[in-house]
Amino acid sequence: MHGEYKVPGGKLVVVDVETAGGALGEVVVSGDFFLEPDEALGVIGRALTGQPADASVTVLAQAVRTALDAAVSSGEIAGPVAMVGFDERAVAMAVHRALGLSTTWDDHELEVIHPGPLTPAMLVALDQVLTEDLAAGRRGPTLRFWEWDEAATVIGSFQSLRNEVDLEAAQRLGVTVVRRISGGGAMFMEAGNCVTFSLVVPESLVDGMSFEESYAFLNAWVIDALADVGVKAFVSGLNDIASPAGKLAGSAQKRLAGGAVLHHVTMAYDIDADKMLQVLRIGREKISDKGTRSANKRVDPVRSQTHLPRSEVVAMLKAHFEGRYRTRRGELTADELARAEHLVTTKFADPTWTARVP
Repeated sequence: MHGEYKVPGGKLVVVDVETAGGALGEVVVSGDFFLEPDEALGVIGRALTGQPADASVTVLAQAVRTALDAAVSSGEIAGPVAMVGFDERAVAMAVHRALGLSTTWDDHELEVIHPGPLTPAMLVALDQVLTEDLAAGRRGPTLRFWEWDEAATVIGSFQSLRNEVDLEAAQRLGVTVVRRISGGGAMFMEAGNCVTFSLVVPESLVDGMSFEESYAFLNAWVIDALADVGVKAFVSGLNDIASPAGKLAGSAQKRLAGGAVLHHVTMAYDIDADKMLQVLRIGREKISDKGTRSANKRVDPVRSQTHLPRSEVVAMLKAHFEGRYRTRRGELTADELARAEHLVTTKFADPTWTARVP
């Protein structure tokens, strides 16, 4: 089996490997990297030989590092070892690529769907349905854009309802409150004033990455799409996308045991900050980085920085994604909609779920 891994900003690592009895057989490592001394290359290959074929990237990388350190300590090779343009983790990633445990965007065709307006409960129910479908092999990787026709607050799976939301204010202002399956913070959304999308991908696409790395990886296309319209965006903290003018978007994830990753992003296009502050139990300090304009009480970083109507922002994101990856247009199936409706009734519109963390 043959696998290749290009280190971001670095060199190409190539691995050819056989397996036998659930273990790696002879492992041959090559590439355009730099390595000193020459003898270290053989140590790397021998360190991987005999490792379990299902070993994690971390385990394989540690095996390489331990073998190199031992070879230097014993005098087998003259140290120190210099790995330039790659490291032990890159070698482990190439092994996973060879074994099919790690995939790239090029290995997948992604379906892009953009249904019409749905209720907030239906939108979060579809996150669960589509992620479960990917894990079960009923659906491929999917990018889904959200549309809704009412104000809503979507809280993270582990947030306290009473600590995050003023339920009396929400009811008075007609703001629906639902809880999603992913972690992260509360999302205040108004119809036509947010840009939200969910990306469901196989876990193999983020194989070997830390949670922080996977957020940056899955948000990279968004940052580049914003650059297309002149917005200088970058990763901020664990899961935010920001610009020099402040926060642009937040993202959250959920991973299922079957090997599916749900990654969704909400970008504030033009939010009523006064209404948001009445519904969410957060202070001015919390939204100080969100582009608040005190003159008209709006949170509008996407509108003010792109200078585009919301529909054109969505179209721009969609066009960039489809130009960057192998995609096809699709739609929700009748079965998916039916199962989502069932989840709305039994879970997402049920006060027991919404208040599962009181």
